[in-house]
Amino acid sequence: MKQDLFRRPAASWRTWSFSLLCAALAACGGTEASEETAPELATHEDGLANVRLRLMAANLSSGTGQDYDPGHGIRIFQGTDADVVMIQEFNYKTDSAADIRSFVDTAFGTGFSYYREAGAQIPNGIISRYPIIAAGEWDDTQVSNRDFAWARINIPGPKDLWVVSVHLLTTSSGTRNTEASNLVKFINANVPAGDFLAIGGDFNTGSRSEATFSTFSSVVSTASPYPADRNGNTNTNAGRSSPYDHVLVDSDLRAYQTSVVIGSSTFANGLVVDTRVYSPISDISPAVSGDSGASGMQHMGIIKDFLVPGDGTTSSSVTVLSPNGGESWTGGSSRTITWTSSGISNVKVEYSLNGSTWTAVTTSTSAASGSVAWTVPGSASTNAWVRVSDASDAALNDLSNSAFAITTGGSGGTGQVFINEVLLNEAGSDVNGEFVELVNTGTAAVDLSGYTLSDSASVRHTFASGTTVAAGKAVVVFGGASGIPAGTVGAVAASTGTLGLSNSGDTVTLKSASGTTVDSATFASGVAGTDGVSANRSPDASASASFALHTAVSGTASSPGKRASGSAF
Repeated sequence: MKQDLFRRPAASWRTWSFSLLCAALAACGGTEASEETAPELATHEDGLANVRLRLMAANLSSGTGQDYDPGHGIRIFQGTDADVVMIQEFNYKTDSAADIRSFVDTAFGTGFSYYREAGAQIPNGIISRYPIIAAGEWDDTQVSNRDFAWARINIPGPKDLWVVSVHLLTTSSGTRNTEASNLVKFINANVPAGDFLAIGGDFNTGSRSEATFSTFSSVVSTASPYPADRNGNTNTNAGRSSPYDHVLVDSDLRAYQTSVVIGSSTFANGLVVDTRVYSPISDISPAVSGDSGASGMQHMGIIKDFLVPGDGTTSSSVTVLSPNGGESWTGGSSRTITWTSSGISNVKVEYSLNGSTWTAVTTSTSAASGSVAWTVPGSASTNAWVRVSDASDAALNDLSNSAFAITTGGSGGTGQVFINEVLLNEAGSDVNGEFVELVNTGTAAVDLSGYTLSDSASVRHTFASGTTVAAGKAVVVFGGASGIPAGTVGAVAASTGTLGLSNSGDTVTLKSASGTTVDSATFASGVAGTDGVSANRSPDASASASFALHTAVSGTASSPGKRASGSAF
């Protein structure tokens, strides 16, 4: 039986719904709601007023039973430390109140409350660090084994947070749009305009052009930029080819969105949690690299962070003025980053070429100066950002309002990086010896920070921040450190621990930090299958040339880091 919580006078709402929810949560195994702040709250407050709020959408069941018993999802929850989770396929062991409570305690903590819809085969639910003061389910007319689960949460500050956990059908985009239309009607009829709203979960959407997003845009923001993984991939299904999962919030809450910071990593637009590519994996321990690839794991978790006003007051603030989005600055040119601030002594200034990998311009400079000189990096990007933060409190920060562009060219010259030589079939059986050689035949150095190398299966290497290749020089990525020949100039080991190139043929792709394809080469078996012999541009170091066996170019088997003739670049 659905709960009808909306026919009471507004003045009696909080007392009445709180009392009702205590009984409801106790009946379904949830922690009894409390008017007091959960014990963990203090660690999520920034200063007196700003509170870090981490929202997560999670269909992270694995195994064969659409439940969380195998434990892969539990480890991801433990490692990512969300405050409010919109969870799907909310099953655990026998689904008894004791088992569900045990799951919440293990994955999140004993201070968390939850709501789980009743009578559903694969129920939706909400798990919260903060008190749930009302909850229920709205009917999804398109499916019989789950509904829309909602909760009203008493987060710190003057506004409550309404969250809706959804699991739309795979049937068709038209069916999903019908579900979205029905949910929007429920929201418009029941959610106070003055409160925050988030819709999260498994939308099963094949693309962001589906009508579902246009429908949802009447109540939440569906615009870019989107959360991404370590390699800039914004897709969330198991094969990482479609945007299935989402956290969408209303415009009031989106105004407070801030970077997701975990350990030493920062994700400007939110995080797609794929343990297979996350690095260092120790940042989200006890999660392990194989969790997102576990049998039955069909989705990646989505995280967005918000810095919302809390119950106190503070005068500390920082605002980026320039570049603030939409600019086009030339790589190598001299520019000035500007900001305003109050209540801050020193600031840290950083830039990103892809919204997830950050490089410091200065780790600490006087906030009162309001500016710092910056030599724009010589790497093209359409997704560049600047961030200014309190040097002693990284949570207090501001980003450019939107991305700006960096172009190459002008008096400083232009870099041109491309794939020049690839060894797909290593000598013997040591796959650490596989390599990809990149050459810069341009007239300016190229900043490779955040660039990625992929084969046809996945991203195999992400270049570390600060990596550059000078004009006329080469850099070589090997499958493993032990495969690098002594004295090879500009050689690094693949960041994932392997290149995984196929002897029967493969495609190697180089992308910029913003995700733009810089070069891509497909190798047929004729140049991929000869043991120990690489494929090389013919003629050598020519970006438009086709590939041939290295033995046909110079008579030798390979020349990593050198010209095909054996001479130095």
